[in-house]
Amino acid sequence: MRAHRALTALFGAAALAHLGALLAAPSAALFTKPALMPLLAAYVLARGGPRLLVVALLFGCGGDTLLQVGGDVPFLLGMGSFAAGHVCYLVLCSRHGSPGGARTRRLAAGYGAAWLVTVALLWPGLEAGLRVPVALYSLLLVTMALCATRTLPLAAAGGALFVVSDTLIATGVAGWPQAPAAQFWVMLTYIGAQLLLAEGILRSAILPDAEGAGREPGPSAHKRERQRTASRASTMPKP
Repeated sequence: MRAHRALTALFGAAALAHLGALLAAPSAALFTKPALMPLLAAYVLARGGPRLLVVALLFGCGGDTLLQVGGDVPFLLGMGSFAAGHVCYLVLCSRHGSPGGARTRRLAAGYGAAWLVTVALLWPGLEAGLRVPVALYSLLLVTMALCATRTLPLAAAGGALFVVSDTLIATGVAGWPQAPAAQFWVMLTYIGAQLLLAEGILRSAILPDAEGAGREPGPSAHKRERQRTASRASTMPKP
Protein backbone atom coordinates (compact mmCIF):
# COMPACT_ATOMS: atom_id res chain seq x y z
CA MET A 1 0.00 0.00 0.00
CA ARG A 2 2.75 2.46 0.97
CA ALA A 3 4.76 1.60 -2.15
CA HIS A 4 2.05 2.49 -4.63
CA ARG A 5 1.16 5.66 -2.70
CA ALA A 6 4.80 6.74 -2.78
CA LEU A 7 4.97 6.01 -6.50
CA THR A 8 1.77 8.00 -7.07
CA ALA A 9 3.39 10.96 -5.35
CA LEU A 10 6.61 10.54 -7.35
CA PHE A 11 4.74 10.34 -10.63
CA GLY A 12 2.71 13.43 -9.75
CA ALA A 13 5.86 15.34 -8.78
CA ALA A 14 7.63 14.27 -12.00
CA ALA A 15 4.63 15.28 -14.11
CA LEU A 16 4.42 18.70 -12.46
CA ALA A 17 8.19 19.17 -12.80
CA HIS A 18 8.04 18.29 -16.50
CA LEU A 19 5.09 20.57 -17.25
CA GLY A 20 6.74 23.37 -15.30
CA ALA A 21 10.00 22.84 -17.18
CA LEU A 22 8.17 23.13 -20.51
CA LEU A 23 7.01 26.59 -19.48
CA ALA A 24 10.11 27.86 -17.65
CA ALA A 25 13.16 25.81 -18.71
CA PRO A 26 12.52 23.68 -21.83
CA SER A 27 16.02 22.18 -21.79
CA ALA A 28 15.31 20.61 -18.40
CA ALA A 29 12.23 18.92 -19.85
CA LEU A 30 14.55 16.65 -21.87
CA PHE A 31 15.50 14.93 -18.61
CA THR A 32 12.10 14.82 -16.92
CA LYS A 33 10.13 13.41 -19.86
CA PRO A 34 11.78 9.95 -20.03
CA ALA A 35 11.14 9.44 -16.30
CA LEU A 36 7.36 9.75 -16.50
CA MET A 37 6.21 6.41 -17.94
CA PRO A 38 8.68 4.23 -15.97
CA LEU A 39 7.27 5.74 -12.77
CA LEU A 40 3.73 5.03 -13.92
CA ALA A 41 4.78 1.49 -14.88
CA ALA A 42 6.28 0.99 -11.41
CA TYR A 43 2.98 2.13 -9.90
CA VAL A 44 1.11 -0.47 -11.99
CA LEU A 45 3.51 -3.17 -10.80
CA ALA A 46 3.05 -2.09 -7.18
CA ARG A 47 -0.71 -2.43 -7.61
CA GLY A 48 -0.33 -5.94 -9.02
CA GLY A 49 -1.51 -4.89 -12.47
CA PRO A 50 -1.08 -6.80 -15.74
CA ARG A 51 2.46 -7.07 -17.04
CA LEU A 52 1.22 -6.17 -20.51
CA LEU A 53 0.12 -2.79 -19.13
CA VAL A 54 3.65 -2.24 -17.87
CA VAL A 55 4.96 -3.11 -21.34
CA ALA A 56 2.56 -0.61 -22.94
CA LEU A 57 3.81 2.18 -20.67
CA LEU A 58 7.44 1.32 -21.35
CA PHE A 59 6.76 1.49 -25.08
CA GLY A 60 5.41 4.96 -24.31
CA CYS A 61 8.72 5.81 -22.66
CA GLY A 62 10.53 4.66 -25.79
CA GLY A 63 8.34 6.90 -27.92
CA ASP A 64 8.84 9.84 -25.57
CA THR A 65 12.61 9.49 -25.76
CA LEU A 66 12.82 9.00 -29.53
CA LEU A 67 10.60 11.99 -30.32
CA GLN A 68 13.06 14.21 -28.44
CA VAL A 69 15.87 13.34 -30.86
CA GLY A 70 14.43 15.14 -33.89
CA GLY A 71 14.44 14.16 -37.56
CA ASP A 72 12.21 11.90 -39.64
CA VAL A 73 13.81 8.56 -38.71
CA PRO A 74 13.59 9.04 -34.91
CA PHE A 75 10.05 10.36 -35.39
CA LEU A 76 9.03 7.22 -37.28
CA LEU A 77 10.75 4.97 -34.73
CA GLY A 78 9.04 6.83 -31.90
CA MET A 79 5.71 6.51 -33.65
CA GLY A 80 6.39 2.78 -34.01
CA SER A 81 7.08 2.51 -30.28
CA PHE A 82 3.80 4.23 -29.46
CA ALA A 83 2.05 1.97 -31.97
CA ALA A 84 3.37 -1.10 -30.14
CA GLY A 85 1.99 0.38 -26.92
CA HIS A 86 -1.41 0.85 -28.57
CA VAL A 87 -1.41 -2.81 -29.62
CA CYS A 88 -0.83 -3.73 -25.96
CA TYR A 89 -3.74 -1.50 -24.95
CA LEU A 90 -5.94 -3.14 -27.59
CA VAL A 91 -5.19 -6.58 -26.18
CA LEU A 92 -5.79 -5.40 -22.61
CA CYS A 93 -9.09 -3.68 -23.44
CA SER A 94 -10.29 -6.72 -25.37
CA ARG A 95 -9.31 -8.98 -22.49
CA HIS A 96 -10.84 -6.93 -19.68
CA GLY A 97 -13.63 -5.05 -21.48
CA SER A 98 -17.21 -5.80 -22.45
CA PRO A 99 -18.22 -7.29 -25.82
CA GLY A 100 -19.55 -3.92 -26.99
CA GLY A 101 -22.94 -3.11 -28.48
CA ALA A 102 -24.96 -0.35 -30.15
CA ARG A 103 -23.09 2.34 -28.20
CA THR A 104 -19.76 0.97 -29.40
CA ARG A 105 -20.99 1.01 -33.01
CA ARG A 106 -22.05 4.66 -32.68
CA LEU A 107 -18.68 5.58 -31.21
CA ALA A 108 -16.94 3.66 -34.00
CA ALA A 109 -18.75 5.79 -36.56
CA GLY A 110 -17.71 8.96 -34.73
CA TYR A 111 -14.07 7.95 -34.35
CA GLY A 112 -13.97 6.78 -37.98
CA ALA A 113 -15.33 10.09 -39.25
CA ALA A 114 -12.88 12.02 -37.07
CA TRP A 115 -10.00 9.95 -38.45
CA LEU A 116 -10.99 10.52 -42.08
CA VAL A 117 -11.43 14.28 -41.65
CA THR A 118 -8.20 14.70 -39.69
CA VAL A 119 -6.08 12.71 -42.15
CA ALA A 120 -7.60 14.58 -45.10
CA LEU A 121 -6.80 17.95 -43.50
CA LEU A 122 -3.26 17.00 -42.46
CA TRP A 123 -2.31 15.17 -45.69
CA PRO A 124 -1.23 18.19 -47.79
CA GLY A 125 1.07 19.51 -45.04
CA LEU A 126 2.85 16.23 -44.33
CA GLU A 127 6.06 15.22 -46.05
CA ALA A 128 5.51 12.48 -48.62
CA GLY A 129 7.40 9.91 -46.55
CA LEU A 130 5.27 10.59 -43.47
CA ARG A 131 1.80 10.56 -44.99
CA VAL A 132 1.08 6.83 -45.04
CA PRO A 133 2.78 6.08 -41.69
CA VAL A 134 0.86 8.90 -39.99
CA ALA A 135 -2.44 7.74 -41.52
CA LEU A 136 -1.87 4.13 -40.44
CA TYR A 137 -0.69 5.11 -36.97
CA SER A 138 -3.68 7.39 -36.44
CA LEU A 139 -6.02 4.59 -37.53
CA LEU A 140 -4.47 2.32 -34.90
CA LEU A 141 -4.75 5.15 -32.35
CA VAL A 142 -8.49 5.70 -32.87
CA THR A 143 -9.05 1.93 -32.85
CA MET A 144 -7.35 1.77 -29.45
CA ALA A 145 -9.43 4.72 -28.21
CA LEU A 146 -12.59 3.01 -29.39
CA CYS A 147 -11.63 -0.28 -27.72
CA ALA A 148 -10.97 1.63 -24.48
CA THR A 149 -14.63 2.68 -24.41
CA ARG A 150 -15.50 -0.97 -23.75
CA THR A 151 -13.80 -0.84 -20.34
CA LEU A 152 -14.25 1.81 -17.64
CA PRO A 153 -14.96 5.51 -18.31
CA LEU A 154 -11.47 6.31 -16.99
CA ALA A 155 -9.84 4.33 -19.80
CA ALA A 156 -12.30 5.69 -22.37
CA ALA A 157 -11.36 9.24 -21.38
CA GLY A 158 -7.69 8.29 -21.57
CA GLY A 159 -8.08 6.97 -25.10
CA ALA A 160 -9.84 10.15 -26.20
CA LEU A 161 -7.12 12.32 -24.63
CA PHE A 162 -4.46 10.29 -26.45
CA VAL A 163 -6.19 11.13 -29.74
CA VAL A 164 -6.19 14.83 -28.79
CA SER A 165 -2.52 14.80 -27.79
CA ASP A 166 -1.29 13.03 -30.91
CA THR A 167 -3.45 15.24 -33.12
CA LEU A 168 -1.72 18.27 -31.61
CA ILE A 169 1.63 16.70 -32.48
CA ALA A 170 0.48 15.94 -36.02
CA THR A 171 -0.63 19.52 -36.64
CA GLY A 172 2.88 20.67 -35.72
CA VAL A 173 4.46 18.12 -38.05
CA ALA A 174 2.12 19.28 -40.83
CA GLY A 175 3.21 22.89 -40.32
CA TRP A 176 -0.04 24.24 -38.92
CA PRO A 177 0.07 27.36 -36.70
CA GLN A 178 0.60 26.34 -33.09
CA ALA A 179 -0.84 27.70 -29.86
CA PRO A 180 1.55 29.34 -27.37
CA ALA A 181 3.41 26.74 -25.29
CA ALA A 182 2.28 24.02 -27.70
CA GLN A 183 4.44 21.31 -26.10
CA PHE A 184 2.85 22.04 -22.72
CA TRP A 185 -0.60 21.20 -24.08
CA VAL A 186 0.71 18.12 -25.90
CA MET A 187 2.26 16.77 -22.71
CA LEU A 188 -0.63 17.78 -20.45
CA THR A 189 -3.08 15.76 -22.55
CA TYR A 190 -0.57 12.92 -23.04
CA ILE A 191 0.18 12.52 -19.34
CA GLY A 192 -3.52 12.58 -18.57
CA ALA A 193 -4.15 10.01 -21.31
CA GLN A 194 -1.57 7.52 -20.06
CA LEU A 195 -2.63 7.94 -16.43
CA LEU A 196 -6.34 7.44 -17.18
CA LEU A 197 -5.69 4.47 -19.47
CA ALA A 198 -3.43 2.84 -16.89
CA GLU A 199 -5.83 3.40 -14.00
CA GLY A 200 -8.91 2.38 -15.98
CA ILE A 201 -7.35 -0.83 -17.30
CA LEU A 202 -5.83 -1.56 -13.88
CA ARG A 203 -9.21 -1.34 -12.18
CA SER A 204 -10.85 -3.39 -14.90
CA ALA A 205 -8.22 -6.08 -14.48
CA ILE A 206 -7.96 -6.35 -10.69
CA LEU A 207 -11.42 -5.19 -9.59
CA PRO A 208 -13.73 -6.37 -12.38
CA ASP A 209 -16.83 -6.85 -10.23
CA ALA A 210 -16.49 -3.71 -8.13
CA GLU A 211 -15.81 -1.53 -11.14
CA GLY A 212 -18.07 -3.22 -13.67
CA ALA A 213 -20.71 -0.50 -13.46
CA GLY A 214 -18.85 1.52 -16.06
CA ARG A 215 -19.15 -1.10 -18.79
CA GLU A 216 -21.88 -2.02 -21.19
CA PRO A 217 -23.78 -4.98 -19.71
CA GLY A 218 -22.75 -8.30 -21.20
CA PRO A 219 -24.63 -11.62 -21.06
CA SER A 220 -23.38 -12.43 -17.55
CA ALA A 221 -24.52 -9.02 -16.27
CA HIS A 222 -28.01 -9.59 -17.68
CA LYS A 223 -28.08 -13.05 -16.08
CA ARG A 224 -27.11 -11.63 -12.67
CA GLU A 225 -29.82 -8.98 -12.99
CA ARG A 226 -32.44 -11.62 -13.76
CA GLN A 227 -31.30 -13.62 -10.75
CA ARG A 228 -31.57 -10.56 -8.49
CA THR A 229 -35.04 -9.77 -9.83
CA ALA A 230 -36.19 -13.36 -9.23
CA SER A 231 -34.74 -13.26 -5.72
CA ARG A 232 -36.57 -10.04 -4.88
CA ALA A 233 -39.81 -11.45 -6.28
CA SER A 234 -39.53 -14.60 -4.17
CA THR A 235 -39.21 -12.57 -0.96
CA MET A 236 -42.20 -10.31 -1.63
CA PRO A 237 -45.25 -10.98 0.57
CA LYS A 238 -47.95 -13.02 -1.20
CA PRO A 239 -51.45 -11.50 -1.39
